[in-house]
Amino acid sequence: MNNLSENQFLSDSFLTLAANSEGLFKDKGSKFLYFSFRVSSEEEIKTQLAALRKTYFDASHHCYAWVLGRNGDTYRANDDGEPNHSAGDPILGQIRSNNLTNVLIVVVRYFGGTKLGVSGLIQAYKTSAALAIEENQIVEEWIKVTIELRFSYQLMNEVMKVVKAHNLEIIAQEMELDCKIILSIKEGLSDQVFGKLGEIDGLEIKTA
Repeated sequence: MNNLSENQFLSDSFLTLAANSEGLFKDKGSKFLYFSFRVSSEEEIKTQLAALRKTYFDASHHCYAWVLGRNGDTYRANDDGEPNHSAGDPILGQIRSNNLTNVLIVVVRYFGGTKLGVSGLIQAYKTSAALAIEENQIVEEWIKVTIELRFSYQLMNEVMKVVKAHNLEIIAQEMELDCKIILSIKEGLSDQVFGKLGEIDGLEIKTA
């Protein structure tokens, strides 16, 4: 796991998981299957939860927590029948402690016959969520804006100087007498890039 959470990032980026992962944690006979998902919407979360419930229909509990949005201000934790705050909150706590967003973590429990007690449950769900993150990879994602440039071919060199100077991502381009380029720009660079492009006479700029 990359320990990116210790670094300071600009406000136009956030931390999330690179992919989906799964694993198993055992405690006193109980099995805790943990799953981490990279998600972008509540609809996607519902789909993942439904799929797990279908696959592990005979499990004792499906506990989970998720966080969405660039600032992580949309979230939910669910104990699914476990004692209040003994499952969902510990999972959510691990997401928060790693400064993650756009993440869903589900821990599916199969009861092993020995009660763990509230403190034991908290520790088991916390550990499962921590492993789900540790065995994945934390990545930095940039919030970007998309713009469309239209210009005559004679302005090509001036436009490309700006593109190269700021290492801008070209999504699409049409190079004819009348040219069009669609660019992806980090939100934090947008004012600077717009300023440079605005100095080019005859260049038309549209935000997508």
